[in-house]
Amino acid sequence: MSINGHLFSSLASTPENPLWEKHTARTLPLYEKPNDCRDPYERDYTRILHSLAYRRLKHKTQVFFNVDNDHICTRMEHVAHVESVATTIAKDLGLSVELTRAIAMGHDLGHAPFGHQGERELDRLSRRYLRESFFHEKNGLRFVDKIELLEDDYRVQRPLDLTYAVRDGIISHCGEVDENGLRPREEYIDLNEFTTCGQYQPFTWEGCVVKLSDKIAYVGRDIEDAVRLRILSPESLDILTDMAREYDKKAINTTVIIHNMIYDVCRNSSPEKGICLSDTFSEQLKAIKDFNYKYIYRSKRLEAFTAYARVVVEQLFFSLLDAYAGEDTVSELQRRAAVYPMFMGEFAKWISKYCVPQMNMFTNITEANAKCVNEKIYGTLETKEIYIHAIIDYISGMSDNFAIKAFNELITY
Repeated sequence: MSINGHLFSSLASTPENPLWEKHTARTLPLYEKPNDCRDPYERDYTRILHSLAYRRLKHKTQVFFNVDNDHICTRMEHVAHVESVATTIAKDLGLSVELTRAIAMGHDLGHAPFGHQGERELDRLSRRYLRESFFHEKNGLRFVDKIELLEDDYRVQRPLDLTYAVRDGIISHCGEVDENGLRPREEYIDLNEFTTCGQYQPFTWEGCVVKLSDKIAYVGRDIEDAVRLRILSPESLDILTDMAREYDKKAINTTVIIHNMIYDVCRNSSPEKGICLSDTFSEQLKAIKDFNYKYIYRSKRLEAFTAYARVVVEQLFFSLLDAYAGEDTVSELQRRAAVYPMFMGEFAKWISKYCVPQMNMFTNITEANAKCVNEKIYGTLETKEIYIHAIIDYISGMSDNFAIKAFNELITY
């Protein structure tokens, strides 16, 4: 039974919506499959599910660098939490569950290894060498538009080519800013106009739901992990207990936060007020987030990890940068692969998929390139700036595990 009475049904992204054609527009026509019972958003969902970028989320840090601990949240588990929260809200409000699920599934595909520590390091390097910022929302759009490839029925690798509404939800999902009463923007813009995190609101109501759900999903789970890892001091745990009592609860954890806030969003949201929490729960969410920043994200226990993440990302970056040789770069990477077979060798094979094939490329690399029908975004690596973009793309797509293995290969003789 709906709490809200499906108040948003007429605004959902369905074929009856006047904006349906814009919502479901793709850069290129997506090849058809016979007897396909999926709508455009369900196809997007499964394309994301089968992508390599999604698979790597299981070995990417959410907050705590402990991906080998079965009980600590990874980026993939966080995505599952967001999907659960967002689709529950969307179903109750009468919005498109399929669009909501696809946005939630893809919203963190652009996250760097080592969580926000890795993201900050890539941002520092990008600002220094490319004079532009790096943030995972924009990088997520770049990945689904330019980087991720899927085999079609003929074993040809092609871009994901997602719908506008899903792409928009990915780049506009930033939940770092405290705001309530989310409403979609009216402008149908080129999504590459995003230059800063949170610059524009989502274009759909479903995107607004995912944006709020992202915050609801992570604050409680981060507290649970901090408790499990003994990050929180007895004094900070007392503060947490006092916060719970203030809202007449025995605990502040994922279960309590998600249950209460889903109900509150469904009860209070309306087309007039937007996707929103009540004032009470909006203040509680902000208070919990402030607590997390003070006692968890800025904890001294994370300082060593921050330093380690910086060293790893920086050394991977400079080692690849040192291999630049203009249009002979791929060949130079292949030569260095004799010493660093995993790191340099894999990078050479990867970057070749996005380069215009050259006569001096090795045979196996040229053949791999030929099986990719995609935009050759790196051209012939004619400038160092283009090559630096490729390095940042490659490192940002790494799992924590792969980044560490590559770093260990660099320091092992």
